[in-house]
Amino acid sequence: MNEGQMKIGINGLGRIGKLTLWHHVGRRYFNEIVVNTGRQAGTGMADIAHYLERDSTYGSLHTFLHGYQAKPVITDVDEAEGTMVIDDIPVRLLRSSRMPIEIDWKAHGVRLVIDTTGQFLDPTLPADHPKGAVRGHLEAGAEKVIVSAPFKIKEEGAAMPEDAVTTVMGINANEYDPRRHRIVSNASCTTTCLAHMMKPLINAFGAKRILSASMATIHAATGSQQVLDRLPKTGKTDLRKNRSILNNIILTSTGAAKALRLVIPEMEQIGFIAESVRVPTSSGSLIILVLGIQENPLEEPIRREAINEVYEHAAELDPNGYLQFTRKQNVSGDILGAPQAAAVIEGHETHTRTADLSLDLANVPGFSQEILGSLPDTVVRAPVTQAVIYGWYDNEMGSYVNMLGDRTVTMAENM
Repeated sequence: MNEGQMKIGINGLGRIGKLTLWHHVGRRYFNEIVVNTGRQAGTGMADIAHYLERDSTYGSLHTFLHGYQAKPVITDVDEAEGTMVIDDIPVRLLRSSRMPIEIDWKAHGVRLVIDTTGQFLDPTLPADHPKGAVRGHLEAGAEKVIVSAPFKIKEEGAAMPEDAVTTVMGINANEYDPRRHRIVSNASCTTTCLAHMMKPLINAFGAKRILSASMATIHAATGSQQVLDRLPKTGKTDLRKNRSILNNIILTSTGAAKALRLVIPEMEQIGFIAESVRVPTSSGSLIILVLGIQENPLEEPIRREAINEVYEHAAELDPNGYLQFTRKQNVSGDILGAPQAAAVIEGHETHTRTADLSLDLANVPGFSQEILGSLPDTVVRAPVTQAVIYGWYDNEMGSYVNMLGDRTVTMAENM
């Protein structure tokens, strides 16, 4: 497909949907954008244009596109036709149905759809599922669908369909097979950052030497949280998500560990725990990664600078700039919007500590009493380095939406 000769469909106009629209208007790969809101908004198209033109986190659309001297770029807003022009790119709004199967993508010439709703995440459900399904987009005329979130298969033990795959750009993007895959998950913002933090270490030390790994993401607020305290809905068990994000640090969960195994198979060999903490910022998040790495007695102990050199070298070799390394001292606001990186490693805060790990072989399954009896001491000691690494990511525009945009264009190029 030649650049500029294809339409793109976006389902949903929340945070990721809106910023994806910004991204593709600026990128100018697609010659038209069709957006399904699934409902009327405000008093009509003028209010949708108002919503699209400005953003509390990233400023105005025209400044994003052309700099501070630019003028507004949304024109020709037509209520009857449901259309507008954004910086010379035609945009059509569909406002009648939220059910994917009822969105007539075929009638509008849309072959590739990005579903940003976060609602249709199970690729095993049939297209006509009563609550809607991602496969409904295919039934409605799309040839390919990209989901801007990790898959969530509800039926326990159900296998991933042959035509579905999870990819992270710069990690396993080539696992997408255009001849076979019709539904692609772009994973999550956290998984994207985490994958780019783990892959260089696995390449440098090998999965077998990484004895354990854990991470906590200090994550900005999302639209699923409450502005003020609210009574939980019927059956909800997590009472913290109903507390105000304006003035609380809120413990929550993340599926990053599970999704990471889908894009980096070596993670199956590494014990891994992932946790998440929500904080009162609008965007800009941080992963704190803690690793236990077994030392090689024939090599120098792993020190802080050795870890930094792994990342610095990997960043230099990254042709897309998805991984970036810095020795500057940053705060979360510094990584909003740009650089367009999946992960920004803050080398200034990398820490290591090497100590002996004691292991009593008598407590290890598989050792016979005969072997244990022949040993002078059943306790063995091995040097292990604990490393702490900090990775920034803009969970909205700077990291995730840009990665999603790259995934979309690479798929379009093969259609």
